[in-house]
Amino acid sequence: MNVAYLSIGSNIGDRLSYLKEAVRILNADDDISVSAVSSIYETAPVGFTEQADFLNIVCRIETKLDASSLLAVCQDIEKELGRVREVRWGPRTVDLDILLYNNENIEMKNLTIPHPRMQERAFVLIPLLEIAPMVIHPVSKKPFSEEAAVHDDGVSLWKKVGVEQFI
Repeated sequence: MNVAYLSIGSNIGDRLSYLKEAVRILNADDDISVSAVSSIYETAPVGFTEQADFLNIVCRIETKLDASSLLAVCQDIEKELGRVREVRWGPRTVDLDILLYNNENIEMKNLTIPHPRMQERAFVLIPLLEIAPMVIHPVSKKPFSEEAAVHDDGVSLWKKVGVEQFI
């Protein structure tokens, strides 16, 4: 069984409902089991800043899928939940990113794992470290807890929850 960590964010409409629905759809897949979900964090947008704040979570999943197949499932969920890709880093109903897959370094045309910018993003690291405090970067072998982004003030706890509120 493979272990992966996914980041899920939303900043359009009922943000909480989109997060919950994404987790529900993931867990309903016969090849995926959601084993942990972080609390919900609210963050200002990165890149294109003229948009609403995001709600973000990180999930730990166990899956029979390879990384490419998992990416396809994530993209299908985004599409099912109405994601439209018009502006890079723009507003979205839901965004699912594969952060880590086992302890692998994967470089493909459409997929890079570990996620190439995750160590710079507090909205990824803070919820990740909540559910996996000892996780390390598979390439650098540096603990994510030592990254400067962990100390970013721009991430605030929105609601303390657990996996049971999502599935």
